[in-house]
Formats: sequence, C-alpha cells, structure tokens
Amino acid sequence: MFMAPALIIMAVALFYPLMYMVYGSFREWDPSQSLSESDFIGIANYTKLWSDEAFRESLAVTLTFAFSVVIIEMILGVGLALLLDRKLRGMSVLRTLFILPMMIAPVVVGLMWRFMYHPTDGTFNRWLTALGIDRVDWLGDHALLSVIIADIWQWTPFIFILALAALQSLPRSALEAARIDGATGWQQIVHIKLPLMAPVLIVTMLLRLIDAFKVLEVILVMTEGGPGLSTEIMALRIARTAQEFRELGEAAAMSNYLLLMLMILTMLMYGFSRWQEIREQRLKMAAKEEI
Repeated sequence: MFMAPALIIMAVALFYPLMYMVYGSFREWDPSQSLSESDFIGIANYTKLWSDEAFRESLAVTLTFAFSVVIIEMILGVGLALLLDRKLRGMSVLRTLFILPMMIAPVVVGLMWRFMYHPTDGTFNRWLTALGIDRVDWLGDHALLSVIIADIWQWTPFIFILALAALQSLPRSALEAARIDGATGWQQIVHIKLPLMAPVLIVTMLLRLIDAFKVLEVILVMTEGGPGLSTEIMALRIARTAQEFRELGEAAAMSNYLLLMLMILTMLMYGFSRWQEIREQRLKMAAKEEI
C-alpha cells in the first residue's frame, strides 16, 4: 500500500511511454498515422538499421565521442580534485568559477564554441595567425575533436566537484595513519584515496556516460552533424529520422538500441561496484581472522 503511489507514478510517467516506444519500433509508422493505424512489420526496423551505413557510422561516432569525453573528463576532474584538496584562500570562489560552464545553456555553449572555431574571425585562428601558423578549419577537418573539446570544457567541472566532495569526506584517520607509516603522497593517492573514492567515481562516470550518449544541442548548434556524418551521434540521427525522414518506427528502434547500450553499461558498472564491495568485505574478514 505504501509503495502504490510511487508504482502508479512510475507506471504512468515511465513505463507507459517506454512501452509505447517499444511497441512503435515494431511498426511501419509515420507522423501522418496514429500508432494503431500503422502496419506491424516485426523486427524489420531493427534488422534494416544494421544494413544502413549511416546508422553504423552514427553508432561509431557516438561510441568514440562518449568514451573519449568521459575518460578525459575523469582524468582531468579527479586530477584537479586531488590537486586542490587542501586549504587554500579563495577556494569557495574557485569552486564557483569551476562550475560556471555547467550553468550555461547547451545552445549557448554550442554557439560560443562555434564562434571561437570560426575559420577567419575565430579566437583560435586569430591566435594561430598571431603566432605565424596557418589557420585551421576546426569544424571541417577536425570537427569531432572540436566537439569533444567543447564537451570537456563544459563537463569536467561536474567530475571535479563530485571528486572533491568525495575526497573531503574520506576518513582522515586512514590518511594520517598512512602518513605515520611513511606513505608518500603518490602511495596515499593510489592505495587509499582512489580506492575509497571508487563508489563515487563509478556513479559519476556512469552519469556522464549516460549523458554523453544522449548529448544533442551542442553538436546540433556547432556542426549539425557534419561535415558529412563525422559528428552525427545517435541522438541527432534519431531526431533526423523522425522529423526529416518521417520514419517514426525506425527512430523508435534506434532509441531502443541506445537504451539497450545504456542498460548494458549500467549493469556492468553496477556489477563492478558490487564486485569491489564483496572484495573489500573479504579483505576485512581476512584481516580480522589474522588478528
């Protein structure tokens, strides 16, 4: 009875739209029809996608973009947190400055970086010209790299803030004991800080991976998926399939593929987290037995 309100809300707000999308992926459906008027075609939408070169290219771009940005953001964010985990004057001001990129609307971020990458008047090409170096067509020859840089700039602060919060919540007794035992700063990071931070870092990485797979606005504003299909991630491909090509069934099938990938990633992260917890419990039990 106590769970009933939550279950009803989830059924209406979550499961019904999800089942609607899954059901639509098995039908030949366009915007001029209601779902009940469309024809059932089984798994044809799913099999058709794997013969679609544009879909395979979009999937490759999505995987490259998502894993590139998350790995680099984790390294930079955790590194900055470890560097700034100390009492410094103006630390509160520094934290506020760090989170400013996260507060900016994605459309504005896309426009800002698009102007900075402009082939003639952009900030980066002006710097290169001042140094006597040829201009670079950032959004042409290096479009995917340019989009990755913009995402790293915007979301590294997210990793930094969570990693710093995890660091400052670590038990000081363990760190002090390590210092007394003669552990160097690097040894404290590798053997104490990072293992204790692991649960927070795993959740943080999972959140960023999910978000990176679904990013749309920044890429849409900066490159519109071009040149060619070099920056067309799956979210953008889904939107185009539904709106421009008017293939709602295909778009739903793509969405289900994306959902499946994210579910697999979530289960892998959860499994790794559970394995780590079990391993820590066994180590503690072994230590108690030795005592």
